[in-house]
Amino acid sequence: MLEFLRGRDVLVAGWGVSGRSLIEPLHDIGARPIVTDNGEKALAEAAELGLATATCAELAEPGALQRFALVITSPGWRPDSPVLASAVTEGIPVWGDVEFAWWVDQARIYGPVRKWLVVTGTNGKTTTTQMTHSILRAAGIPSVACGNIGLPILDALRRNPGPQVLAVELSSFQLHWAPSVRPEAGVVLNVAEDHLDWHGGLDAYAAAKARALTGRVGVVGLDDQVAAALARKSKARRTVGFRIGVPADGELGVVDGKLLDRAFTKAAILAETGDISPQGPAGVADALAAAALTRSIDVAPQFVKEGLQEHKVGPHRAAFVRELSGVEFVDDSKATNPHAARSSIMAHQNVIWVAGGQLKGANVEDLVEEVREHLVAAVLLGVDAPVIAAALARHAPDVPVVALGSGDDRGMGDPFTEIEPEAVMARAVRVAAGFATRGDTVLLAPAAASLDMFADYTHRGRSFAAAVQALDEKDIGSPQ
Repeated sequence: MLEFLRGRDVLVAGWGVSGRSLIEPLHDIGARPIVTDNGEKALAEAAELGLATATCAELAEPGALQRFALVITSPGWRPDSPVLASAVTEGIPVWGDVEFAWWVDQARIYGPVRKWLVVTGTNGKTTTTQMTHSILRAAGIPSVACGNIGLPILDALRRNPGPQVLAVELSSFQLHWAPSVRPEAGVVLNVAEDHLDWHGGLDAYAAAKARALTGRVGVVGLDDQVAAALARKSKARRTVGFRIGVPADGELGVVDGKLLDRAFTKAAILAETGDISPQGPAGVADALAAAALTRSIDVAPQFVKEGLQEHKVGPHRAAFVRELSGVEFVDDSKATNPHAARSSIMAHQNVIWVAGGQLKGANVEDLVEEVREHLVAAVLLGVDAPVIAAALARHAPDVPVVALGSGDDRGMGDPFTEIEPEAVMARAVRVAAGFATRGDTVLLAPAAASLDMFADYTHRGRSFAAAVQALDEKDIGSPQ
């Protein structure tokens, strides 16, 4: 399949983590990588490594792309990007790095073909992937977690000794550019409004996610309406579902606080819900998904239990920060859309909600209406704080709201005053603590992206945790 690249030029579009991972495999199959990127610094870095480069302007010249046998794009590049659109028009194939990795694996460039267990969904991908890897480790199966979780698949394939199974987290972007991938098993956890500007709408976004359901076993989250509907369109040879409730035949679910498999055996208890991290419905759903993937390749129930017991939630994913005067502080900065924030809030009874950032066009009306009974108060920051505040005014008018915008307390009349984001977060945490009493949870579940104020969601989470650690008992229940 890859012989057509030998001795030919291949355009690497995007000099990020995935772009860098392409270079050695391209060399190994005898291709010549040429790097392009929208940033001058990125091209300079590639050139310093001795790689040939081309600017996007140079590639826009008539016929400039004809030298390339293939374009391999980073997942963030949109299909309508000029270079990619021109390549398609000129009949040059465009693959994503995941598509290329799939064919590298199929060609046995780095050893026997691996089993791919693919995880996708709007929320819960990383936790499910980590749980899957933990179960595989408990079973003694050489494996690695890779893909959108941080380690490029190509880097995983090149490991020596190599893994037998890949727990692969894939975003909708990666799946869009990977039409050939046929995983041993793949799961669609849930589908909610996200990245609609990139895909052009919810239907196209869901269709990209559905590419996980094309292998031997497809798994869908039955408690999510859109994901459940994908079961009817699944191209997998067998499709099973999971739910947070009593499972029917062919499903995994929960009975009397126990995870039960009725899909891959008549009935097998897999784990106790109390052993799952993170606690709450979202964590249980992720555990059921990881169990389904691993049970599909005959991992025994005792190893599912051991793996889930050993798994601990990663940073900024419903991570417990501190308890102070009976008030818990939880960092779920990774809840970057309303769907994720909903799951996070619903896991707690009484919540002082710290939220806001860039909504990316997502609708928060349904979220606020559904979680309002759990809200003690809301403290909002970021560029779209006014949007969330308006939704709260309409659907939860009795919930106290303090909107800090992107400024500090001095900027209440001008909420978007430029100031250090740590100062804004510190003020937000103090205000939130002032609303809290024993038994409450101060929860960072932004429902929005972070880039209006922070470098990324991890920066936002660290700022929250630092602000929490700076609190004193006198801050609890003391209005600011």
